[in-house]
Amino acid sequence: MTVQVLVKPNTYIDSVSLMSLSTKANQIEIVEQAIIAMGTEMNKEVIRNVGLMTPEVESAKTSDLVIIVKAASEELCEGAFDSINDLLTKKKDSSKGKSEVKYSTITSAVNGTPEANLAIIAVNGSYAPREARKALENNLHVMLFSDNVSIEDEIELKTLAQEKGLLMMGPDCGTAIIGNVALCFANAVRKGNIGIVGASGTGSQEVTVRIHEFGGGITQLIGTGGRDLSEEVGGIMMLAGIKALEEDDATKVIVLVSKPPAPSVEEKVLAQIKQCKKPVVVWFVGGNEEKVTQAGGHFAKMSKEAALKAVLLAGADESKLNKRALNLPLIEEVRAKLNPQQKYIRGLFSGGTLCDEAMHIAMEKFDNVYSNIQRDPEYRLKDVRVSQDHTFIDFGDDQFTQGKPHPMIDPSTRIERFIQEAKDPSVGVIVMDFVLGFGAHEDPVGAMLPAIIEAKQAAEDEGRHLEIIGYILGTELDSQNIEGQINKLLASGATHASSSQNAGLLAREFVVKGE
Repeated sequence: MTVQVLVKPNTYIDSVSLMSLSTKANQIEIVEQAIIAMGTEMNKEVIRNVGLMTPEVESAKTSDLVIIVKAASEELCEGAFDSINDLLTKKKDSSKGKSEVKYSTITSAVNGTPEANLAIIAVNGSYAPREARKALENNLHVMLFSDNVSIEDEIELKTLAQEKGLLMMGPDCGTAIIGNVALCFANAVRKGNIGIVGASGTGSQEVTVRIHEFGGGITQLIGTGGRDLSEEVGGIMMLAGIKALEEDDATKVIVLVSKPPAPSVEEKVLAQIKQCKKPVVVWFVGGNEEKVTQAGGHFAKMSKEAALKAVLLAGADESKLNKRALNLPLIEEVRAKLNPQQKYIRGLFSGGTLCDEAMHIAMEKFDNVYSNIQRDPEYRLKDVRVSQDHTFIDFGDDQFTQGKPHPMIDPSTRIERFIQEAKDPSVGVIVMDFVLGFGAHEDPVGAMLPAIIEAKQAAEDEGRHLEIIGYILGTELDSQNIEGQINKLLASGATHASSSQNAGLLAREFVVKGE
């Protein structure tokens, strides 16, 4: 194999575009491996770890674009560079003819567009706090997509935003809908009268699409970033988000979405709910019903339940809703197909909260549930490459995304793991999510389809049934054609779950023995 490097001095590309470009570069037929990244120390560390470091990469500056190609020959590497340059050129051309103006600084952007009131920042984490601070000082709300921002910087930025009456969404905030405009990873959903404050990207996406399916709609989805409800940050942005939605005339019902918050922060949020004049639905994964109810909130144990309560509080007629109950005959049918040794679930997720929800559902019946995101150290995977009993993996976690695009964009890592899990004779069910919407893969089910078909055939040849559950998070308004995605999944012999909640429940019930 030959490795060649191209360094483009002073060529900046934002992290969202880099993820997309890297995915496309790795899909070029002649490419064994490709990396497109800025020359930061963190990226160099990743490149070093995968054995592609060269003197050219070592000497690249943080403002330089680094392109590394591994292919079978020098000639093929050259061909790959041509294709990657075409991708870079296409990116530049795509912005032409849309009356867009490119600004090189926050200050020039503010001067050039004085009517703007929100900045989306997706730069390297080393520079992100400085740019976010500039935006806040110029009275812009901020959505900070960047991660690798220190918690001290996050607290300082959110405190500044609070003082100025602005939203500081993030860092590591990938999902928002503001003024009916979806930002970064979000789904196309109907406008309505339900507002969401979410410390979880895919969890918030799931609630928006379920609300849409029940006929409701969204006013605003305010993302907070995943650390907002930590002890250190103290829920600054979730509290600000509740206040903003309470003051928003168009919002009639508020929904809060988060992984389990720190206890002291949960108390603060519940205290604000108690004072809130609008109904608040609370879906904190693994949350406490009694505490929420005592605060006057509406407790939801799972995602679909949260969406259902929200639309009912917003005025929907329950008798006209299709709640998509579990398919009980299917549960009996699948149980009968699995042999006694097939006891375990393997959950392979691109969405962290979807993984968390399925894991908590399994934990209600099983005490041997492991994960890379388990809060209890005793049940955290010691080696994320090796599953143990019931295992649920969030492939969007940092362990899997350093130097690689998010699995919602590039499914290759999850496909490799799926093939590994499908060979395990103790596995009865593999459950996966497929996320549609802005920024997501154009055909997530199609990318997994050959592996599913091959794995099911291999299991059948060995005399066992392998049950695969797929949940597709999206709406009919998303560009990926959700009906087409469902049809592909069903044609492969997999089971389609109609929601994240149902996917988790089906997976758990399929492997229960002796009931």
